[in-house]
Amino acid sequence: MNTANVLFIMLASILVFFMTPGLAFFYGGLVPRRNMVNTFVSVFFICGLAVILWILIGYSLSFSGNVAGITGNLNEALLHHVDLNQLMSGIRIPVGLYSLYQMMFAIITPALFVGAIVGRARLSFLAAFIVAWSLLVYYPLVHMVWGGGILQHLGTLDFAGGR
Repeated sequence: MNTANVLFIMLASILVFFMTPGLAFFYGGLVPRRNMVNTFVSVFFICGLAVILWILIGYSLSFSGNVAGITGNLNEALLHHVDLNQLMSGIRIPVGLYSLYQMMFAIITPALFVGAIVGRARLSFLAAFIVAWSLLVYYPLVHMVWGGGILQHLGTLDFAGGR
């Protein structure tokens, strides 16, 4: 295990996690007073939804298998058969820590949508949109760039994912 890499990824994960409440406060300061609580609830609800989606199928669709270079498969749904203590080759950090790091981005990315729809959409619509967007856009793109998909094989570099 590379201690420097582990500490760096842990620090980066914590900083990205702190961005989410910061985003809620930022959006809360931009909206009229009557929408402030709705904004906070929306951002934090999306956090919980994104965590559940990531654990249920997000990790598997992003990093398990390869279906036409576009998406992963569901072989590791619910993190089944994933050894979270196994070290990733090359960067020498535990798979569980890398999954946590990727999950932080799976949380913050849909939370950014809240600023565009504050006071204009119901929470139920937002939840349905986040689920559909995550399944149809976010997880396939994560797979294509960092999970062994078509863009990774073309040599695409995107350092936001840390790999």
